[in-house]
Amino acid sequence: MMIKKRLTLEDRILITELLRRNYKLKDIANAVNCYPSTISREIKKRRISNNKPEICEKTKRFPFICHNCPRNKICKKRKYYYNYKQSQYDYEDTLKNSRVGIDMTIDEVEYWNEFFKDKIKRKNQPILHIFNNIKETFPRSIQTFYKYVHKGYFPGINDEMLPRSFSYKPRKKKEEVKTIRFDNVIKIGRTIEDFKAYIEKHPDANIVEMDTVIGKFEDKRCIMTLYFRKSKLMLMFLIKKYKPDEVTYVFKFLHKVLGDEMFKKMFEVILTDNGWEFSKPDDIEVNKETDEKLINVFYTEPYSSWQKGSIERNHEFIRYIIPKGITFDNLIKKNVIDMMNNINNVQRKSLDYHTPFELFKKEYGNDISKKLHLTEIKKDEVNLNYTLLKK
Repeated sequence: MMIKKRLTLEDRILITELLRRNYKLKDIANAVNCYPSTISREIKKRRISNNKPEICEKTKRFPFICHNCPRNKICKKRKYYYNYKQSQYDYEDTLKNSRVGIDMTIDEVEYWNEFFKDKIKRKNQPILHIFNNIKETFPRSIQTFYKYVHKGYFPGINDEMLPRSFSYKPRKKKEEVKTIRFDNVIKIGRTIEDFKAYIEKHPDANIVEMDTVIGKFEDKRCIMTLYFRKSKLMLMFLIKKYKPDEVTYVFKFLHKVLGDEMFKKMFEVILTDNGWEFSKPDDIEVNKETDEKLINVFYTEPYSSWQKGSIERNHEFIRYIIPKGITFDNLIKKNVIDMMNNINNVQRKSLDYHTPFELFKKEYGNDISKKLHLTEIKKDEVNLNYTLLKK
């Protein structure tokens, strides 16, 4: 049986009668066919008071009113009552005032409020992703939607719930992060200038940006990411922090499941930063069994994250799910795969509202996608909320 989304006059009459008969909260909710929390909010929000200063502690819990209190007649504290006529009038007046300036009916406001609350609050889906799926049914622009939220027309959501509106605490730096020195011998032939020269000679080269994302500064584990510029798809791996051998292991896995030719095609150019975990490029580039160089690793300049800005921006999707300051040490492999697949199934405006997974699968096929643990998720079921990790 479907749970009601809003209460009607008949529901409020029934609530009044059941309160008079001293029914329990759960029984009232079952009779009205709604959640017990809905009944609690309805009574507390719309009860009538005589405004006396002293408040009775009993009115702070169900039934929140004084109808059946044995001390009702002699009590000198503040009294509360629930009246279905006044409640219905208050409900209609609230809806009327809340939609001043909105070209929507009351039913439309209620429907879209619940819809956006589910997509944004419960699943944390990006606004562009949501709007591309409802552009035929929601008769307003994204700008108008933001205006409605800002003015409080959709009470189920607010400005703070919208993606990119999170505020993060600054990370406390406890020790110096290990990085490759700018003059390190391993960077000879692998600088950003060498990268530009290679791309000039090979303009169709497949470029993959590589980076890591951390939770708390003191965490022992982090997430390694590989971002394909063409399709915007991002692979994610849970590794030990600041351990070059962990990165080597990831590329050994990729080489093994893909084979020489596909591995060389997909990872022809790797562009990364100066993190210590990327300090063994030879282990990534060369097939140790044949000594053949398969791919090319290049490094950005120190403190120049903008030189691989695409992957930095894509990391924002990870922060939708796990804001900064939350540890990664409790994550398991399944958590990272779930995050990866939900992120890769978000529609992108820059891809003409296709998803990275769709473009990647079109280019490399279903078999390669499965080997990399990539799966399709229905657009309506994409979840970028922390609850994704609790499944």
